[in-house]
Amino acid sequence: MTTAIKVENISKRYKIGLASQRFQYTMLRDVLVDAIKAPARWLSGKSQPENEAGYIWALKDVSFELEEGKVLGIIGRNGAGKSTLLKVLSRVTEPTRGFVTVRGRVGSLLEVGTGFHPELTGRENIFLNGAILGMKRAEIASKFDEIVEFSEVAQFIDTPVKRYSSGMYLRLAFAVAAHLEPEILVVDEVLAVGDAEFQRKCIGKMNDVANQGRTVLFVSHNMSAILRLTQESIVMQKGQMVKRASTPEAVDFYLASGQAQAGERTWDADEVPASAAPFRPLSLRVKDARGATIDTLRSTEPITLEMEYSLSAPITGLRVGVYLSTVRGEYVFTSFDVDNTDLYEKHSTRLPGHYLSRCQVPADFLNEGRFILGMNASSFGIKRYFMDENALAFNVDPMGAPGMQWAEQRQGPVRPRLDWVIEKISK
Repeated sequence: MTTAIKVENISKRYKIGLASQRFQYTMLRDVLVDAIKAPARWLSGKSQPENEAGYIWALKDVSFELEEGKVLGIIGRNGAGKSTLLKVLSRVTEPTRGFVTVRGRVGSLLEVGTGFHPELTGRENIFLNGAILGMKRAEIASKFDEIVEFSEVAQFIDTPVKRYSSGMYLRLAFAVAAHLEPEILVVDEVLAVGDAEFQRKCIGKMNDVANQGRTVLFVSHNMSAILRLTQESIVMQKGQMVKRASTPEAVDFYLASGQAQAGERTWDADEVPASAAPFRPLSLRVKDARGATIDTLRSTEPITLEMEYSLSAPITGLRVGVYLSTVRGEYVFTSFDVDNTDLYEKHSTRLPGHYLSRCQVPADFLNEGRFILGMNASSFGIKRYFMDENALAFNVDPMGAPGMQWAEQRQGPVRPRLDWVIEKISK
């Protein structure tokens, strides 16, 4: 089969701390010294010394090939280099080292806010995106009605997209990326925003795209979606590709080796995207009934979930919460710290400071097995500051749980202790 994408030793380096250096001036002697050293760096294949302070490698020597018509999943923690890899493949950014060969037109949906001009209307942006893909106006027009119907923004199609909500923006952006028939579709975390109905439409459309023989690269923290949509996946860790295998094998590897094993997940500064500001996640913990932070808990005892974070500026309408799911990405529940109306009113605006949000999962609720805990910080309908759906994993031991006198394993992620009544109503 023909190779659609060939990646050869791709590396991408970013300079950090630019904000603090904004008003610093470069002296003439520094420019001259840098110019003298440039030929040696070029001959060595390096644009800058690797150990130079103030730089971070988002990608490091990544290589793979992908055949036409294949669907490849890309999984890894926040900061693993997934989005940077897609930006390089989409030609949004150039690699520091290495080469990429792409065969065909690339349609990208990298994040909300990418690819549309805010001053143009939805209609104008559809035609602009098609033109960027090299399509003729007649080709775009033939898909126009289908795009608008899918996006459900017909009422606002002639409104500048800067006035769209994030959900409207995303629906239109995905519809454009999926319907203008690029040979290669690159999708990054499209399922992280939008309601459940829209997410189902996205999954169905990506299935259609894959079945039409087009090449798809799909990044998601939702393991269920990765398992449903892809046959093969690569696992990224700290800018490097650590495994490529069938999707079930890659997911098992990621969940087994990539999770915090001590019942706690902490985030280093380089793992938190700049877009999270002013929110800064610090840690997520699972505690037993005695207050110990551990990764194996009893189903017959309450479980405490703690989120520690800081704010560098006030946020109005902030909600910080957890996702609990099975290791296969099936959601058990979602809960936020201001679901209670009284708490929402009390903490409508959170001032800068160090915070701890805590909740308790009642005893006799979870079934035996391994669960994944994620963290989310967002404001209602405005912005998602931070999300890590696979922050840590923990085990639940069923000893003493209801029904342990029976040998067979209970099905389902929950195992509640229900109050049953048995009555004899006739002889």
